[in-house]
Amino acid sequence: MYLATHPHSAVPALRDVIGTRKAVYSVPDEQVTATVDVGPWMEQKTAAVLAHRSEVTRGALPGVIAGLPPDARHRLFATEWYIRHATITAGSAQTELTA
Repeated sequence: MYLATHPHSAVPALRDVIGTRKAVYSVPDEQVTATVDVGPWMEQKTAAVLAHRSEVTRGALPGVIAGLPPDARHRLFATEWYIRHATITAGSAQTELTA
């Protein structure tokens, strides 16, 4: 099982969008076990986020990012980070979630 997260190194870019009004939960970069490029599916990802009106209406971060101009949205939304739950050894970060 994988848990979605943000590494500490991604927080400054997120702060540029949301400021200090909301907490950004993040983990040390070395705890990230999978980094996935989802850029090729940005259109579908944005549509999926925008379909969750309650998230968009209440101002949740995914809805805020989905409403940005395409270049900013791609910069902030095209990479997803995960922590593998119950990983015994850290190993190197993966680029696919097929394990």
